[in-house]
Amino acid sequence: MTDISIKTERVFSIFHELNQIPRPSHHEERVADYLCKFAERNHLEYERDKENCVVIRKPATPGHEQAETIVLLNHMDMVCVGMGDPLNDPIEAYEDNGWMKARGTSLGADNGIGLSMALAVLEDDSIVHPALEVIATTNEEDGMSGASQLSKDFLKGRKVINLDSEDYDTITTGAAGACLQFHSIPISRQLAPEGARSWYRIRMEGGLGGHSGVDINKGRCSAVIPAKSILKDICKEEWVDVAGIEIGEANASIASKGEIVICIADEYSEIVRKRINTINQRLFGEYRSSDPGMTCGIEECDKQDTIIPKTVINALAGCLEQLPQGMVKMSEAMPGTVETSNNIGRIVAEKDRIFVSTHTRSFIDNDMVALSKDIAKTFAAAGANSEVVMSAPAWQEDQQSSFLQLVSNTFQDVLGWRPRMVAMHFVLEAGFFVQHYPGIQIASIGPRIVEPHSTSERVELSTIHDIWQVLLELLKRLA
Repeated sequence: MTDISIKTERVFSIFHELNQIPRPSHHEERVADYLCKFAERNHLEYERDKENCVVIRKPATPGHEQAETIVLLNHMDMVCVGMGDPLNDPIEAYEDNGWMKARGTSLGADNGIGLSMALAVLEDDSIVHPALEVIATTNEEDGMSGASQLSKDFLKGRKVINLDSEDYDTITTGAAGACLQFHSIPISRQLAPEGARSWYRIRMEGGLGGHSGVDINKGRCSAVIPAKSILKDICKEEWVDVAGIEIGEANASIASKGEIVICIADEYSEIVRKRINTINQRLFGEYRSSDPGMTCGIEECDKQDTIIPKTVINALAGCLEQLPQGMVKMSEAMPGTVETSNNIGRIVAEKDRIFVSTHTRSFIDNDMVALSKDIAKTFAAAGANSEVVMSAPAWQEDQQSSFLQLVSNTFQDVLGWRPRMVAMHFVLEAGFFVQHYPGIQIASIGPRIVEPHSTSERVELSTIHDIWQVLLELLKRLA
């Protein structure tokens, strides 16, 4: 046990190194550089593709060369929430009562802890293992373009240990498919009106936010919910003009905050305040148990130069009224599991368009495609353009396979309990790997990570130690 604990310290030190490297989706160049230098420093073969995905290869422990190659799969990007400058701000992690957390930002444990484990294995020659391919993909959190564009010869192994699960007591054996779409409603901005006008910023804040897959059935109040009410109950009035909208921070997160900037004729200020109070009463009545912190506030702000035409605001409001936000359908085949959902991640008024992102998930690929097409049709009717940024297939393993049974038996023998085998309502890259590499088998495990994709993200330290022990024993058995 002492030896394992010492080795685990290297997992934490690597994680600290990773958290000094900004790694939001679409900007993984520096962490890819880190991985290549890590391979060179340890005299290991590596390959880097045009998407900045990196695979590092390590030969089997002497005497185990005949064992089948094993792949350790992680992604190198993270969802950056609460960061003023995600391209430059490091993460300040700290320990608190058995958990690792971050000060004011997301932690990056998803998937930095898993990647740190894989690198620690590569670095330690005392660990018994078969030939290894440690792969880190890019843009997993916002389109999965790294996994979707992997070449057919990038990997040789056909058994994969994915370290990206967030449920410590489970082996994830399946994941929902997902379709990420970007929608653009064109704007021709107008000059802001003159005269006796008051300018206000309506803030939606205090929501719990969270992962748009894992947390989608927890009754969270996305900031999109009060934004719908504001657009419908306030911004539709002829005496209201809208200058700015910014809802949500990440496409893969439930929006925890947002703001809408308006101007009104002075005599209507009290009406707006009363309607904000009514919206707050509705929020409290509906979400006081699941998300009591979400509130709307109003404050004076500086005059803006331009406004968004009323027709565009009405078109946006009409679209949002028709789009589902949250759980759409529960699974009959998997009791307690969300089958289909949709999350509106971000709404941003830019110079010449209103940008909206939608993330549709389902275990039934046809249902995912159908709902995604319906959403695109809704926007098309409002004069918007829609783009499919990512469409990932659902994935399901045979839970009775010898590989998954070996993983389950290892948990039992090392930790004294047998994990559940479950399909999860988040998206893993496994669907693309199954497409690219025929015959591949995947088991996803990991420590307990709570509230990923939010400023409350945290990982339970004891579960990192436990999963590390399971991983080492599993590699030894596979060798």
